[in-house]
Parts: sequence; C-alpha cells; structure tokens
Amino acid sequence: MGRKAGGVYIDPKKFGSLAKPCMKETIAFLNCLALNHNNDDKCARQKELLSACVDAQASKPKKPWGSINYHLQRLSKGRK
Repeated sequence: MGRKAGGVYIDPKKFGSLAKPCMKETIAFLNCLALNHNNDDKCARQKELLSACVDAQASKPKKPWGSINYHLQRLSKGRK
C-alpha cells in the first residue's frame, strides 16, 4: 500500500533500501550501552565512532531537490 497524492501512488517500502548513514555505529553504541547498563564511560570508542560519523554526515551537502513527497505535495497544491 502506498500514499496517495493526487493520482500518484508512492510505495514507502520501496525506498527502505536507501542508505541509512551511521546505522552501524548507532547500533554498536546502543548495544554497548545495553551490555554496560547505560554506563557510557565504558563505551567511549563506540561513542567516538558515532560522533565522527555524524560529523561527517553534517558536512556533506544535502540534495537540492528535496524528497519526492515534498514535490508531490507542491504539485498537487498547484492543481487545486
């Protein structure tokens, strides 16, 4: 099932395979916290890796064209 915007259907499951930045680092950090009873002093390495990944993502330029749902909403407003 997808969302309807005018006469176009978008299947959000189709876009589930897109890259998820820093997912491995986030999972590693959360697993470390779970194993160490939320003591982040013992998870310093995972915390540093996650911070480095997030900082690297922040410096990347964003896509100038936006998301497909944004453009579908924008186009459907013009038709009304």
